[in-house]
Amino acid sequence: MIRNYFKTALRSLLKNKGFTFINILGLALGLAICLLITFYVTDELSYDRYNSKHERIYRVNTDLKFSGTLTEYAITAIPVAYVLKTECPEVETAVRVTPALNIRFKKGDEIVREDGATFYSEPNIFDVFTLPLLSGDAKTALKEPNSVVITETIAQKYFNRTNVVGQTLFLVTTGASLKITGVMKDMPAQSHFRANFLLATDHPINNDAPWNRLTAFATYVLLKPNANISRLETKLNAEMQNGLKGSSTMNYSKFSSGGNYFKLSLMPLTDIHLKSNRVMELGVNGNSQYVYIFSAVAIFILLLACINFMNLSTARSANRAREVGVRKVLGSSRRHLIFQFLAESLIVTFAAAIIAVLTALVLLPMFNHLSNKQLVINLQTINWLPPALLSIVIIVGVLAGSYPAFFLSAFQPINVLKGKIAIGFKGGAFRSTLVVFQFSISIFLVIGTLVIYNQLNYIQNKDLGFNRNQVLILNNVNTLEHPELLKQQIKQLPGVVNATLTGFLPTANNKALNYVSPGEKEAQSTQFWKIDEDYISTMGMQMKTGRGFSGLFKTDSTAMVINETAAKVFGYGNDAIGKTITTGMAKDLKKYHVIGVVKDFNFSSLRDNVTPLVMALDNDWLARLSIRVNTHNLPALMTQIEKTWKTIAPNEHFEYSFMDADFDALYRTEQRMGQLFIVFAVLAIVIACLGLFGLAAYAAEQRNREIGIRKVLGASITAIVTMLSKDFVRLVIISFIIAAPLAWLTMNKWLQGFAYRQNIQWWVIILAGAGAVVIAFVTISLQSFRAAAANPVKSLRSGD
Repeated sequence: MIRNYFKTALRSLLKNKGFTFINILGLALGLAICLLITFYVTDELSYDRYNSKHERIYRVNTDLKFSGTLTEYAITAIPVAYVLKTECPEVETAVRVTPALNIRFKKGDEIVREDGATFYSEPNIFDVFTLPLLSGDAKTALKEPNSVVITETIAQKYFNRTNVVGQTLFLVTTGASLKITGVMKDMPAQSHFRANFLLATDHPINNDAPWNRLTAFATYVLLKPNANISRLETKLNAEMQNGLKGSSTMNYSKFSSGGNYFKLSLMPLTDIHLKSNRVMELGVNGNSQYVYIFSAVAIFILLLACINFMNLSTARSANRAREVGVRKVLGSSRRHLIFQFLAESLIVTFAAAIIAVLTALVLLPMFNHLSNKQLVINLQTINWLPPALLSIVIIVGVLAGSYPAFFLSAFQPINVLKGKIAIGFKGGAFRSTLVVFQFSISIFLVIGTLVIYNQLNYIQNKDLGFNRNQVLILNNVNTLEHPELLKQQIKQLPGVVNATLTGFLPTANNKALNYVSPGEKEAQSTQFWKIDEDYISTMGMQMKTGRGFSGLFKTDSTAMVINETAAKVFGYGNDAIGKTITTGMAKDLKKYHVIGVVKDFNFSSLRDNVTPLVMALDNDWLARLSIRVNTHNLPALMTQIEKTWKTIAPNEHFEYSFMDADFDALYRTEQRMGQLFIVFAVLAIVIACLGLFGLAAYAAEQRNREIGIRKVLGASITAIVTMLSKDFVRLVIISFIIAAPLAWLTMNKWLQGFAYRQNIQWWVIILAGAGAVVIAFVTISLQSFRAAAANPVKSLRSGD
């Protein structure tokens, strides 16, 4: 019996190839997009779960509130890890990890830069994280100074083999030869930080360091099973307060009386990637908001596809009504008819699922490019896919086929054979609800896409307080013996306006925190940059009061330029010139005098407010050469600059970037998400229009005889198209009224993540609504015009 159901259903589907094609296309498209988003969400949720002990690993975070400003750090003071290991019995072990900056290794005669994936670590990192060694002993690998553990990819890169334990790598930065003591498997892409090199700490860590001195160390703790997290946090903060009270580097009573505080907290390892956006993260993290949004988009698009299935199947009701009537007269029960229609639905859904999987595989490379992912689909990574697809086929098939099955099977034979079926579109409250639901989702996505695009455009064009255009940045300058010579020779080239030597750039990640004491006030955490006398003019910054650095004034060696925010936080107001600022520890204090206040400029993401910044005239060992150019023949100038580089440093790799591109990289995630939103919004509109096309066809079929009579009585095609379209357009307008406020609330919340943002413009809402109405009207008109242009004699003769 079941075989006959599917056999008859397949025959019916093949008889109506156009209807079947549209149904399968809509479902396949919705399922394919749903699968791609599912791959993305699954990947985002899997971060750091490769660690066998991930449920017991936490990172210690620090919150610092000072002068009314709360700064959230992903780092801690040095003593935290020591206290965790020695004073907290619920702790199994703790490890400190810090990025290694300015890392250059020698590979033959070539110097290779390895920044971003090199970390200093304590030896017990292998006790906390699951980092399997292919060779070497994890217990001793990082115990000796100048030892390093590398990944198998790096071993192949430098030695063309993985059996390299005992070999050495020359670290150009320090001039040391590092002994390779272990080769580990490549860390998974789903890790909040990825290390290609793990270096032993090159000097003993001072566990007696002050508690109020934050360092670049990220502290991870492995807890014993069933440890009480809140109790440990309380104990850890109590230890910190005791350490702060006994500190010789701060007046704790004065510090705390002003409402200031340090606070430690524990964050689960698996929460870091999606829920942490703190200062001094070890890697670029994701955003849980995008996971929630894309999950909702996947569900909505799948629902849109199911709704289309219902609409398109219902649109055939007039054609299949007689079939149902004849079947019932011949003795077919309603139960058999329901099974028949569900069988058709399941066949369509199964075919759509197969096509969806193939489509998802074809689109995966493009999706990886848009989302900056490296998703790989194989039986090991998606062992959940076959049962999930089977479940989707059954659920979607039954869900999408249930309405037409129960609707069509309920027709009374006598009414059907007399032509008394349905009451047309106006009586289809359920179908009207589906249209409103579809277009509400589509309009929501369109508004969201326009808001994201508008914000990104605002970021691109905002006055940041510096000029990022036409600034060329040369890397690796710190490896040169005489970087000042390179700077002077390049400044003499035609087309070069100015040049500056410093690593502290508004678009760079190597910002430096330090503590300064303005006058007799308590030490405060600020950005402390080392620059030269050409920095401010090269960057196109503007002075508010005073002057910048100059080689003409010898006293500038103890001078400082501060930003407007620092002047405000320090309590200087408009009277900052000549004020004294002290830096350093008690035994190594250095006093500076303020010579100028530079107008605030954004040196971090526009998600954050500008924070206090002080700049001193000093050499920077992480220096890059930033060159402001003004030429119409940039390739020729680049050739001259490279030639100058090769003359001074023939063995050094010439590597450069442009500041505007580096700035764009800060917002690459938002740009990619914006592109994905555009794709999803377009697809949602396409799927919604498919459903609208189906309903328009249904309405035209139900009113076929009415249309014929109107045409015989002289009605124009325009009048008939308007008659058939107005009800649908009304539903789209209702959808806009529902979607607009929801989209405004949601996107306004998203914009709150930016300290500098463009408010949602009224034209964005109007444009989305008008666009949806126009697209809907065009879709309906195509079907309505076809019905209105048909020969009325045929419809009247058939008696429909």
